[in-house]
Amino acid sequence: MEASFEITLQMVTAVVAGISAQVLAAYLRVPSIVLLLLLGILLGSDGIGLLHPHLLGTGLEVIVALATAIILFEGGLNLDLRELGRVSVSLQLLVTLGTLITLLGGSMAAHWLGEFPWNIAFLYASIIVVTGPTVINPLLKQINVDRQVATLLEGEGVLIDPVGAILAFVVLDTILNGDADPLNAIIGLLMRFGIGGAIGAAGGYLMSLIFKRANFLSFELKNLVVLAILWGLFTLAQTIRSESGVMTTVIAGAVFANSSVPEERLLRHFKGQLTILSVSVLFILLAADLSIASVFALGWGSLFTVLVLMFVVRPINILLCTWNSDLNWRQKLFLSWVAPRGIVAASVASLFAISLTQRGINGGDAIKALVFLTIIMTVVCQGLTAGQIAKWLQITSKEATGAVIVGCNPLSLLIARFFQERGENVVMIDTDPDCFAQAEAQNLRVIASSALDTVVLEEAGLACMGTFLAMTSNGEVNFVLAQRAAEEFNPPRVLAVFPRDPQATTSATSKVNQAFVSDLAIKTWNEYLNDGRVKLGTTTLNELEFASQQDHIQEKIRTGVLIPLLVEREQRLQVMPVNQEWEVGDRIIYLLHDPRPNLLKRLSGSSQSTPLALEKLPEVEEVPLAKLAQLSTSEASGS
Repeated sequence: MEASFEITLQMVTAVVAGISAQVLAAYLRVPSIVLLLLLGILLGSDGIGLLHPHLLGTGLEVIVALATAIILFEGGLNLDLRELGRVSVSLQLLVTLGTLITLLGGSMAAHWLGEFPWNIAFLYASIIVVTGPTVINPLLKQINVDRQVATLLEGEGVLIDPVGAILAFVVLDTILNGDADPLNAIIGLLMRFGIGGAIGAAGGYLMSLIFKRANFLSFELKNLVVLAILWGLFTLAQTIRSESGVMTTVIAGAVFANSSVPEERLLRHFKGQLTILSVSVLFILLAADLSIASVFALGWGSLFTVLVLMFVVRPINILLCTWNSDLNWRQKLFLSWVAPRGIVAASVASLFAISLTQRGINGGDAIKALVFLTIIMTVVCQGLTAGQIAKWLQITSKEATGAVIVGCNPLSLLIARFFQERGENVVMIDTDPDCFAQAEAQNLRVIASSALDTVVLEEAGLACMGTFLAMTSNGEVNFVLAQRAAEEFNPPRVLAVFPRDPQATTSATSKVNQAFVSDLAIKTWNEYLNDGRVKLGTTTLNELEFASQQDHIQEKIRTGVLIPLLVEREQRLQVMPVNQEWEVGDRIIYLLHDPRPNLLKRLSGSSQSTPLALEKLPEVEEVPLAKLAQLSTSEASGS
C-alpha cells in the first residue's frame, strides 16, 4: 500500500508542478519549457528531494512512450500540406541534408571539444538533430513571426522529430550490437520509415473515416476513439519494428489533418490539452531525474560543444538548406538562431541512459547530461530572445505588407491604388469579369475565381500578406469570406464590410474587424465614385486640436457624408477598422460626399476617368467656430 501511494504521490506532484509551471509561464509570457526544467530540477534529488522518478521503475518508460505518441500526433495535426508546399524544397533539405549536417557537426564538436569517444559522440549528435514542436509552436504563437518562417520552423520541428528519433535508435542499436556496417544501418533506418509511414497513413485514413461517418458517436467519444486507435497504431508499429512508432504517429496526424474532417477542430482542442499535460508531466519527471553534478562534471569542453552547435552548425545548416529559396537574409538569420531542443530529445536521452547503463556501457549519464545542457542553453538563450530578435529583424507578422482584396469595384480599386503606390503587393479577387478592365488598367493582378476556395487564397499569396479585405456588395458574404481567411491563413489584419454592430462581435469572430464604418452602404459610395460625387481628402491629427478634429470627423461619419478609408501611423498604411482608436500624429485618408450635380462637375473639369487627387479639404480641416466654442464650454464645465 505504501509503495503504491508513493507512486501516486510522484505522479500527482508531477502533474501539479507541471500545470503550475504552464500557468506561470503564460502569465510571465515566457516559454513554458524554461519553467518546467527549472521546477523539475528544483523538485528533484538535487533540489528539495520531493520527486524521485526512479521509483516509477519501467513505468517511466511507458509514460514517456505513450506521451511522446500524443505529442507527435498533435504535431502532425498542425502540418498543413498547402502551406508546406510554399517551403517544400527548403523543408525537405532541412529534414535530410540538415539532419546530416547536424549529425556530422555535432559529433565532431562532441568528440574534439567534449572529448567523447566517437560512438558516444555520434549518439549525442543523433539525439540533438531534432528541434521539437512542443517548444517551437508555443514560441511562434508568442512572437507572431511571419507565416513563411513560421511554417518552415513548424514543419521542421514536426518532421525532424521522428527522423531524429529513429536515427538515434539506429545509432544506439549499432553501438549495442557492435554492428558497424553502414549498409545495415541505412536499411534499418529505411525500414522503420517505411513501416511507420505505411501504418500511420492507413491509421490516419481510418480515423478520418470514423469522424466523417460514425455519426452515432458523440464528439467526446470520437476523440477517445482516435486516442485509442493512436496508441494501438503506435504499439503495432513498435511490435513490427522497434522505434517505427514515432513515424506512425506523425504521419497519422498529418493524414487526418488533411482529410477535410468536419469536426477536426474539436479533436485539435482535445489533443492540444493532452499534449500540454503530457509535456508538463514529462519535463518535470525527466528534469527531476537529472543529476546537476553530472552536468557540471562535463567541463568547459561540453559547453563549447553546445555553443558550436548553436553558432556554427545551425547557421551552416540554414545557409545550405535555404540557398536557392526566396527567403531574405533577415528570415535566414532568424532561422539560424531559433532551434531549441525539446521533449523528444529529453525523452530519448533518458531512455538511452537507461539502456547503456543496463548493457554496462559507459557514457549513458554523460550523454543525458550533455543533451539536457543543450536543451537548457538553446531554450533559455533562444526562447527568451526570439521575440526581440524577430522585432529587430522586422519579420514579425505585424510587419507583413501587401493586401488581398475581394471585390473589384471603384471603392476597392481606390484602396488598392494607395497600397500599390507604397510599393506593396496587391491582389484582387472577383468572379465578375466585367470588373477586371479597370483593375488591369491600374496594373493590378486579378484572379477570376471565388475567394471561398482556399486554393485561390493560397494562389493570391495570402499566407505572406499583411491584410485581407472583403468588400463585395454582399455584406454577409464578406463576413464569411473574412472568417474563412482568418481561420485558414491567419493574416495580421482581417477586415470586411458587413452589416453588423461591431460591439456585438463575439470572441469566436473577433479575428474579423468591420472595415471603415458601421453598415457602410458600399453600393451607394461606388455610385458616388462612378458619378464623380466625391472628394478624396487627407488630414493629420495634431495635439492641439486632437479632440475637436476627432469629434468633427466623427460627426461627419455619423451623418453619412464621410468614410475614413486608411490610417497612416509610423509610416505604415492600414485599412481603417471601425473600432480604430485614433492617436495624435495619425494621418487619415477619407472620402467626402460632394453632392454637386453631375453637370456642374463636368463644367468644372472633373472627369470620371481622372484619378481622384488627394488633398486637404476645408470641409474637414476648418472646424466650425460654433463647434469650437461648444468644445471649449464643455471642457471648462468639466474642469
